[in-house]
Amino acid sequence: MGASRDYAGQDCSLARTLELVGERWSLLIIRDAFFGVRRYNDFLVHLDLPRAVLADRLALLVEHGILTKHRYQLSPPREEYLLTDKGRDLWPAVYALAQWGERHTTPAEGRRRVFRHAECGTEVDPTGTCPKCARRIPPEDIELRAGPGIRRPRTDPISRALEQPHRLLEPLTS
Repeated sequence: MGASRDYAGQDCSLARTLELVGERWSLLIIRDAFFGVRRYNDFLVHLDLPRAVLADRLALLVEHGILTKHRYQLSPPREEYLLTDKGRDLWPAVYALAQWGERHTTPAEGRRRVFRHAECGTEVDPTGTCPKCARRIPPEDIELRAGPGIRRPRTDPISRALEQPHRLLEPLTS
């Protein structure tokens, strides 16, 4: 018999969290939402995943209150996906996983992404703290920059937009 896809038998907060965000692609969708991706087609093109998978993951994240849908155009109706407060609370975990990846999977050319405190320009440390200001920085006060190790084979509009410095949570669109 194959391994179960859920953690129903686990009495653990981490297991319950993985039920919500542990499906393949879910954390990358959440990461992209922090990076400013909001529209279905932009997620689709940037993540290069099947439509059915994206629709399923977005529906799950909306159902569990991590993302919310917001209509940005009436005719034809178009919606975008925004992080809720519950979703924004995932920032420390998303950042910690990204920092772990930078420490343990960084190419020889250097880090792929650099996170700076937008107010003072100081690089945020691996714990999410600004060393100059001595406080943890919320995502909306973090500026994302491409690092020297960023790979540039992707030419989709979102990948190109992510090469330019911008604050997290500010909308990126194609």
